[in-house]
Order: sequence, then structure tokens, then C-alpha cells
Amino acid sequence: MNTKFNLNILVRKNVSALKPYSSARDEFKDFDTDMVFLDANENPFDNGVNRYPDPQQRSLKSILASNKNILEENILLGNGSDEVLDLIYRVFCRPGIDNIITLPPTYGMYKVLADTNDVENREVLLTQSYEPDLEGILKAINDNTKLLFICSPNNPTGNSFSSKTIETLLVNFKGIVVIDEAYIDFSSDKSWVERLSEFPNLIVTQTLSKAYGLAGIRLGICYASKEIIDVLNKIKPPYNVNELTQNRAKKRLLAKERVDQEVAKIIEEREKLIATLTDIPFISEVYPTEANFVLVKVDHANKRYEEILEKGIVIRNRSTQPLCENTLRFTVGNPEENIKLKNVLNELI
Repeated sequence: MNTKFNLNILVRKNVSALKPYSSARDEFKDFDTDMVFLDANENPFDNGVNRYPDPQQRSLKSILASNKNILEENILLGNGSDEVLDLIYRVFCRPGIDNIITLPPTYGMYKVLADTNDVENREVLLTQSYEPDLEGILKAINDNTKLLFICSPNNPTGNSFSSKTIETLLVNFKGIVVIDEAYIDFSSDKSWVERLSEFPNLIVTQTLSKAYGLAGIRLGICYASKEIIDVLNKIKPPYNVNELTQNRAKKRLLAKERVDQEVAKIIEEREKLIATLTDIPFISEVYPTEANFVLVKVDHANKRYEEILEKGIVIRNRSTQPLCENTLRFTVGNPEENIKLKNVLNELI
């Protein structure tokens, strides 16, 4: 438990004082009942989407809460994880004054959002083994450090971070620790959602873009204490998750057995991909991964990227990232795609 944490001090004063916008669907919540709705200035002719969606996505949150064994009040949904992350910045960080800490190489949107919100980004590089530099992180913290972003499993490296290290940060940091679990479904580690009640300064973000295969509907999920969720809801746009997204997400979440089968298949294919990459002479290192991708070190990343691209396969060159010189990132495809990749790599030997 972090006894140093005080949410009221962290939240920007203007946000604390803010009176949130109240939409028609906030004021009358039972809009699934058989009523005549003349309150929201909607087009009255039914076409399936002529009514505003539930601004609090109650039925969708009910499914998520049941799946995660938490309360709906611990959930906030956004238009992709990027909106969720932006809301966190705007609640806690005063432009031009406060700072955040990121751990490169990591997800690039943390830096973009820091720049967008005029917030200093203090970068503490991972160690050579792609682990958080605990001493460096603690040294970088000052009185204006509001957020610490931890991506685990990490993108682009693929590895999960030590739970002991993360727990040390949760206990000793007065600010908010945001754990990005976009790839948690492919990991053997337990989600930090299970420990929300232990740490009042913990926010966990997840997505339906990866394991659930719903990148196209843009749905991000934030799990935190009721107090943090309440503050985020104050500045959330009223109808940020549309009706089509909510319905598609509910359908997919209720097909958990199918999702579990797909995740198991991706993990199986990941192991086959690792075996393939290990046998390629121009790949000098295949990094450990618990995500749905594999990072490798090659002899000449730019050259190999272009060669693979010419063969009709698009991968990611991560060489511009810190500690990632001459690295390529391969997403795990379906069996047919992975066989094609294997053949292409063998042709390049």
C-alpha cells in the first residue's frame, strides 16, 4: 500500500472544480425502455443508430466487470487506448509545469501525448536487458512528476517486467503508475487489474485491438479506483464510444471461448516463428517475448527490411528506437502468413 499517495493533490485544480457536461442520456438513463424520447433532439426515424449511445456504456461495462471480477465503477472506456491515455494526461498534468516518466524503448504515443499536452517527458532508458532502471527512475522523480508509464509486456521489446520492480514503484511513487497491458492476453503473467484494491495510485489500460481482434472499432479500457474513474469521467466526451463499437465489443466479449482459442493459436504460432527466426544466419539475437510479436537483431536492418518488403511482407524496422539498433519486429501472423515469411527469410540466406 502506498501511504504517500494523495489523489486530491494530484488532480489539477481546474478539473477538480469542473462541473461535467450532462447529456440527455445522463439525465434519463432508462433509454432502453418503451418510451417516447423527445429530449435529445434526435432524428425520430428509426434506422438502428438514430439515437445517441449510452454515454456510460453500462451493458458493455457489465460484461467487462464480470470477466475481470471487479465493479463497473472501476472501468472507463475510450475511443481506443490513446483517448484513455490523453484523458489521464489532462486530469493530472499541468501544461508547462508537470512532468511524466517513460521508459524507452516503449510505445511512442506516451511521448506524442506529452508533447501535445505541453508536459515534460523524462525518459529513463531501460537497461541493456530491457528491464526498468529502478534507481534511474527514482532519481528522475521530483515534486512535479505526476505519471509513470510502464508498458508490460513492452512494445517493441516484447518482454514483461518484474512484478517486484513494478511493486516497488507503486509503493514509493507519490504519483500515478499507468501500466499499459495491451499485450497481457499473450503473457503468462497475471494482470495488475487483480491488484487494483492494493494500490490507490494504479491505473491499468487494456485494449480490444490485439487479442480480441477488434483494432478497427477503437475501444480502449481503463481500470482504476472509483475515485480515479470518477475524475476521468468529468472530462470524458459524453458520447466517446459509439453504438456500433459498443455492440461489436459486447458480441466479441461474449465469445470468450473463440477468443481464447485464437490467443492459444497465436501463442503456438509465436513459438514456431521464434524457432524459424533462430535458424536464420543474419539474425544474431531473438529477444524473449510475451506479446504477439517478436523483436530480433539483424546484421543490416534497413537492408533486410527492404528485401522482405520486396517479397510482399510488411514488418517493422525499430532501429530508430533507443537500444534497438539493427532490430526488426515481426508480428505473429496466421499459419499461412508465417509459412510465407519462413520461405522468404530462407530465400534471403
